[in-house]
Amino acid sequence: MIALIIGILVSLLVTIFGTPVLIRLVHRLHYGQYIRQDGPQSHLVKRGTPTMGGVVINLAIVLGWCASALYRFLSHGDVPSWSAVLVLFAMLSMGALGFIDDFAKVRKKQNLGLSVKAKFIGQFILGTIYAVLALLTPTKTGFPSAQAGISFIEKPFISFDFAGKALAIVLFVIWVNFLMTAWTNAVNLTDGLDGLAAGSSMITFAGYAVIAFWESYHLRGSGHPGYTYAVSDPLDLTIIAVCAAVACIGFLWYNSNPATVFMGDTGSLALGGLFAALSIATHTEFLAVIVGGLYVMEAMSDVIQVGYFKMTHKRVFKMAPIHHHFELCGWSEQKVVVRFWMIDLMFVLIGLVVFYTDWAARSGLL
Repeated sequence: MIALIIGILVSLLVTIFGTPVLIRLVHRLHYGQYIRQDGPQSHLVKRGTPTMGGVVINLAIVLGWCASALYRFLSHGDVPSWSAVLVLFAMLSMGALGFIDDFAKVRKKQNLGLSVKAKFIGQFILGTIYAVLALLTPTKTGFPSAQAGISFIEKPFISFDFAGKALAIVLFVIWVNFLMTAWTNAVNLTDGLDGLAAGSSMITFAGYAVIAFWESYHLRGSGHPGYTYAVSDPLDLTIIAVCAAVACIGFLWYNSNPATVFMGDTGSLALGGLFAALSIATHTEFLAVIVGGLYVMEAMSDVIQVGYFKMTHKRVFKMAPIHHHFELCGWSEQKVVVRFWMIDLMFVLIGLVVFYTDWAARSGLL
């Protein structure tokens, strides 16, 4: 518990005191946000607002986990797990890709950074590296990081051991790339209003902290009653999820409407990568669709809008992603953000109920 508190305090302090430093630096470098001209006209006043605030979010999460890991090492001799390092790698690598995108925008002085093709190539390379490392890295609890990701694929090929494992590895890499690309882009699309991505991520990662903590308490071999999980180092994952939620709280202090800083792709891609990695590490990839329901809603609105327009040259929404649709319907930006937070909370609570119900059913309590 003390390790958790240390992580919370460090992450919060880094964002509370580090964000103003970043704002001053970005102002000095003239790295302001460029606003899309075809968006809501009320957003044009945001032009020039400092961006790349995700740098502080990433730093807060890493330093919060490092401080917690240092305490656990000094007090109990616990060595930091590779599972945690792997999840942080997913976050930082996607954040680095987002930073390149943000930097390209301010250099070009427009709201277009990396091309779609370049961004997808970057996500594919980083997703593949993460997937391979997940298959290779050792864990403290003895459960392979990708155990659930490949075991069900191998079963049909049990008499062809090599073929089964080879196919399992290939499909696992494809599956991880899909998740990484889907979630990073979904969170990126959610980052369109002041405080929307930061507030929803705060709620979502708090939900994942509960999931990881429950798995830690009911870890296989722990001796606790009921169903137990073969998950790699869930306590480390709990700390990272909590640090992420708290970092978003601290950042929200400056990102709430009217925002004095934007997280940019540096933050949204990093948080999307972290969300995807946590779902993989906790073996809850399908549950993540519910827990991250707001992200799914935002991404699907964009897919529906583009697909329907290509087929009919008509629009389903006034503008996509869907938060802009409600703005153009007359809702204030603050109302859209708060109501979307409420929707996100609903998705997270439903996800937690489904998660607990699954545990209770496996434990024979239902």
